Amino acid sequence: MNIAVLGAKGRMGSQACQAISDAPDLHLVAAIDLDGSLNELITSKAEVILDFTSPAAVMGNLEFAITHGIHAVVGTTGFDNERLSRIKTLLSSNPKVGVLIAPNFGLGAVLMMNFAQQAAKYFESVEIIELHHPEKLDAPSGTASRTAELISQVRAELPPNPDGTQRELPGARGANVQGIPIHSVRLRGLVAHQEILFGDQGETLSIRHDSYDRSGFMPGVLLGLRQVQKHPGLTLGLENYMNLI
Repeated sequence: MNIAVLGAKGRMGSQACQAISDAPDLHLVAAIDLDGSLNELITSKAEVILDFTSPAAVMGNLEFAITHGIHAVVGTTGFDNERLSRIKTLLSSNPKVGVLIAPNFGLGAVLMMNFAQQAAKYFESVEIIELHHPEKLDAPSGTASRTAELISQVRAELPPNPDGTQRELPGARGANVQGIPIHSVRLRGLVAHQEILFGDQGETLSIRHDSYDRSGFMPGVLLGLRQVQKHPGLTLGLENYMNLI
């Protein structure tokens, strides 16, 4: 399978290039960064792109890939409903193309989100703490926002989190994502970490995932690349490729 990496000189992109080169069933045909041209996708005969660029660049990259019949695996964040709707429109005219948007490629992180969704309906309170390196562009992280979305799906019939706060400094209670408070930490020395805290009368439950090195994301990246052609249309979340019960 011919793979092209966009954002090839970045932290994740460079690691992914090495992982793809080491995989016997994948062929790295293009490593494109800011100084490259998307036309390389055509001349290199890329079948799948892996996008680790930026929220400002990713939509143009996806439009080019989809309209040229190239599948896409995306680790770039910044997708709102408007952007997702635009991708679906593009895919409706190219129904054989598959696009995977993965907030997190860590298999442990995907399981963390899945376990949190299972637990969410059993506890009165839930909050999320996400911790990343200070170069991260978005807050909250895509993983934390996606976790909140998954949790909110199973808490629709439950009352809101109890919270008697009457006075607070702006931001003290975190960002509110579909009713779930998310607290973002940006600290030198961290890579990517997240903890979901659940609480009820007399007990608490913590579900935490820690990424200490970006190499830990590569098994999930390779899984996405190998599976995306088998899943035409838009897929949100790597868990859809993992056959989770």
